[in-house]
Amino acid sequence: MYTESNNNQRVKAWESTVRRAQFLNQQQSGGGRRRGFLFSPMSVAPDDDDTGHSEDHEAEDFAGELRHAERLLPNGDYYTGHWSSAGIPQGAGKYLWTDGCMYEGEWRRGVPNGQGKLSWPSGAIYEGEFKAGCMDGHGKKTYSNEDYYDGEWRSGVPDGHGRYIWINGNEYYGEWRQGAIHGKGSFIWACRNRYDGGWDDGQPAGSGSFRWADGSLYIGVWSRDQSPEEQKGIYYPSPTAGSSSPRSPTEFFSTALRECRISAGETESIIPSQKGLNFFGAGKHPHPHPHPPPVWRRGSADASPEAAPRRPNGRTHTVIGNTSSGETWDSDMDSNYEGGEEWGGGGRQSSSSTSSVRNQIPVRLSPKPARKQGETISKGHKNYELMLNLQLGIRHAVGKQPGQPTSLDLKSSAFDPREKVWTKFPPEGTKHTPPHQSCDFRWKDYCPLVFRTMRKLFKVDAADYMLSLCGNDALRELSSPGKSGSFFYLTNDDRYMIKTVKKSEVKVLIRMLPAYYNHVRSFDNTLVTRFFGLHCVKLTGAAQKKVRFVIMGNLFCSEYAIHRRFDLKGSSHGRITDKPESEIDGTTTLKDLDLNFMFRLQKPWSQEFQRQVDRDCEFLEQERIMDYSLLVGVHFRDAAGEGVYQSPSRLDADLPATTRLGISHQARVERMIRRSDCETQLVGEPTGECYDVVLFFGIIDILQDYDISKKLEHAYKSFQFDPTSISAVDPKQYAKRFRDLICRVFIEDT
Repeated sequence: MYTESNNNQRVKAWESTVRRAQFLNQQQSGGGRRRGFLFSPMSVAPDDDDTGHSEDHEAEDFAGELRHAERLLPNGDYYTGHWSSAGIPQGAGKYLWTDGCMYEGEWRRGVPNGQGKLSWPSGAIYEGEFKAGCMDGHGKKTYSNEDYYDGEWRSGVPDGHGRYIWINGNEYYGEWRQGAIHGKGSFIWACRNRYDGGWDDGQPAGSGSFRWADGSLYIGVWSRDQSPEEQKGIYYPSPTAGSSSPRSPTEFFSTALRECRISAGETESIIPSQKGLNFFGAGKHPHPHPHPPPVWRRGSADASPEAAPRRPNGRTHTVIGNTSSGETWDSDMDSNYEGGEEWGGGGRQSSSSTSSVRNQIPVRLSPKPARKQGETISKGHKNYELMLNLQLGIRHAVGKQPGQPTSLDLKSSAFDPREKVWTKFPPEGTKHTPPHQSCDFRWKDYCPLVFRTMRKLFKVDAADYMLSLCGNDALRELSSPGKSGSFFYLTNDDRYMIKTVKKSEVKVLIRMLPAYYNHVRSFDNTLVTRFFGLHCVKLTGAAQKKVRFVIMGNLFCSEYAIHRRFDLKGSSHGRITDKPESEIDGTTTLKDLDLNFMFRLQKPWSQEFQRQVDRDCEFLEQERIMDYSLLVGVHFRDAAGEGVYQSPSRLDADLPATTRLGISHQARVERMIRRSDCETQLVGEPTGECYDVVLFFGIIDILQDYDISKKLEHAYKSFQFDPTSISAVDPKQYAKRFRDLICRVFIEDT
């Protein structure tokens, strides 16, 4: 037991030692701005019957009675703040180590948790979120060399999205992983050069664009393993560039990135969970408590996470303190109380009362890896020159204005049908177009500002867009055109689909473009097709052929193999596939009368799905659009158990969370059967057989309005068939019938 006078003397001596260490450190680091921290006046401990308030009932039960306390610990460390009857910090408090480090902020169960500030004697300061004693969450850190980071942290290092500013003026904003630049991001040098694109462990990787200060642009693909000679890319010189000869940023990267090292991690950067928190030598042992006592473990206080003991769920125990004898104690004491779940055997017991059939999937799959859909357009293909023309035109249209629009607000003049740009592409090239080996053609860009702004709205990177459509890889043509006579082309990475369209469809899209833009801007989860560009190629010479096409997102661009796909309209006439069962595979588009499943969505997504279908149908009805359909792709998660190819093979827990309606939904399907006496029955009877799946869905074919041809089709077919069964009906009736079917086959998974 220490007296109050002894405590005060030791505190003053401790403060003097710390201040001296700070002063010496500042002298060694060359001065500069004012560093270190200031101690607030020490408050006198109130009476023992003063109590605090914990974060929640669970923490309150654990903490018991809270009071303010000051503890000068045997090793010289000092703590002041809220103290629980369990003998550990709980609430707000300050911990000071004899080496000059200090943490001030929130505590929970004896460990920094919540908002806090950690400072080092070098002058480095972190302010932000802590979890289990680590810098974790959003936080800002000023390093000892005056570099600055503002962003997400995980386990004590930058991880997630963040912004790092070097003292020399260079700046990076983007994704991080385990303390290194990794993912998508933008690097801006003080000399005004900048790179936007992919990164891998601090090096450019994947697709990206590099812009020099003079405005010249290089769009390419980087790899850590390739030599400068193997670098793939396209160079666009600026009119102000000193030379038009091709150049590459590889040489600039080799020197510039070496000068932009992340601050050396502060060798003194010992986060609170790694420093010894010597509480139990400070006074009496924790009071008896109804909760289980801490689990004592021997180990190093600064052991790496990899060496830490693991819980049944695979996570490491969180080391939150140690005794004077070097033993550590962890937070397992509450594992039986969080969320009301109990540990049993190797993991948590599931409370779900429903189960899915997991022994056999209900569709026949090929035992071989599926080949990419479509035929690669290589030299000699009848549409080879058309593909070159498309790529040349897109490269020119996007490359000449590669920057993103500054605002999503557009003037009405941008939607004017006359807002289009013609460009000549002679084989010998012009001042604005490169020479090429294709035929002479003209290129038309419809409403270029609108589509460029929509690409920004849909978060499409200009460099990625160009490389997908115009890179070295050829497009793939689907094996046969659709019923409308349109041809479809896929990019090699499956991200984009190019569809040839009729002149009437171009007119419909341009007419509805203002309403379409407002709709997709208002509803992030809209299911309608995403359009990225509308163009036309006109061949010169005797043919004078025009090919109009629209660029769309590919709904099934995923690492999951699509095992079944359905095109659902809500009509029954002619809505069945004529293929025998043995020939149906993942590329076959099945129709309404082929549907043999009900789709069970999880509750929040099911409700949002129904609301969004209503919004989208209302929009399409107002624009007099009909003949659209819901395209559904199904990936059976149990396919790996069938001994067949699956990409990828994953555990259920590793499935990514859905981020947008219609993309990668973890769901279940329930098999349906139809009555044999009702061939036109759209929705069968559920059987109770359920299967775990990943779903993809979206509304496609939204460029058909109810024009005179569709009215005549409706009149003609109504004499021969049930008028309610045919596809060509009034947009209001079409929307109601479509919604009725969707609401019956997409239900909430209870």
